[in-house]
Amino acid sequence: MTEESHAASGGLFDSLKTLSVSLVGIVHTRLELLSTDIAEEREHLITLLVLVLLALFCLGVGVVLLAMLIVVAFWESHRLLALGGVTGFFLLAAAGMAWLAVHKTRTRPRLFAASLAELSKDRQHLTSGS
Repeated sequence: MTEESHAASGGLFDSLKTLSVSLVGIVHTRLELLSTDIAEEREHLITLLVLVLLALFCLGVGVVLLAMLIVVAFWESHRLLALGGVTGFFLLAAAGMAWLAVHKTRTRPRLFAASLAELSKDRQHLTSGS
């Protein structure tokens, strides 16, 4: 009988070992996914920061050129057309980049969306298996 109890306990220990290895594998996979989500979010924020800085730069240049345009408007001809074109370009560029930044902010995916979806699947598998 001692051999049977030893075989049963060996089976139990093997099952526990297999379960713990599976759990460690699941946790490892989820942590890798979380790490990827954090890297994607950092990349998104850096892109957004660059767009905002470029928009502010273009807006600043546009305002300076607009001021120069008003001054030059009282001078003779053709300088007005050149400054107006450059001013318009920078103001349109600033507006375009500002729109793109707002669009990216509104359409960005939810933080940790992939990780949360996988954890939800895991929870459903565990509850349906019980």
